[in-house]
Amino acid sequence: MDTTEAEGAPLIAPSSTDHPLYEQVADACRTVFDPEIPVNIFDLGLVYTITISDENAVKIIMTLTAPGCPVAGEMPGWVQEAVEATPGVRDVEVEMTFDPPWGMEMMSDEARLELGFM
Repeated sequence: MDTTEAEGAPLIAPSSTDHPLYEQVADACRTVFDPEIPVNIFDLGLVYTITISDENAVKIIMTLTAPGCPVAGEMPGWVQEAVEATPGVRDVEVEMTFDPPWGMEMMSDEARLELGFM
């Protein structure tokens, strides 16, 4: 994401949470796991934004736990395949970003519990 945005603008763009397909797309993201961590990428907080157009085209902005993650080249494809299988989705674009960098505070409570941080 461009860090030259207006001051006070969120670094992570809002998701299309009101779109009828949002929960199904989020659930599809939950089927993808970081191979080094036994928690899905959605609950890890690696999926920053899910936007869905009126034509059901999905764009996902995501990150990795670290830029040198061994599956960096593969994970966007895994996410794309999982979301493309969602009924009603027209097409899927997955964009990787490291701005803002991922932090443990982005994990869901479920992920923190699973990893023993709670």
